[in-house]
Amino acid sequence: QVQLVESGGRLVHPGGSLRLSCAASGTIFRIDRMGWYRQAPGKQRELVAAITGGGSTNYADSVKVRFTISRDNAKNTMYLQMNSLKPEDTAVYYCDADLSGSGNYWGRGTQVTVSS
Repeated sequence: QVQLVESGGRLVHPGGSLRLSCAASGTIFRIDRMGWYRQAPGKQRELVAAITGGGSTNYADSVKVRFTISRDNAKNTMYLQMNSLKPEDTAVYYCDADLSGSGNYWGRGTQVTVSS
């Protein structure tokens, strides 16, 4: 059984910063691609950023420069450093991971609220 657990979401003022974590646990041989998604009320889930096993990254245009995705393969953990947060970044943030030989898994999400 594999689990992904997100953490780090909270209320933050506009212009503030947060770091989200996504920890994978269970029977894991290798984690390939990992990604962060978000879903705001009334909107579709959208890709925020993704990172391959080799460290290549891609970002949504709306978060480029402000957000940085990274991973620690030894800890099976992925991070999302979010700077210069805006009210429109408010959403539930989810992580997913493609595990070699096992399939795709999702976490349950962590709420990020950007408000004054």
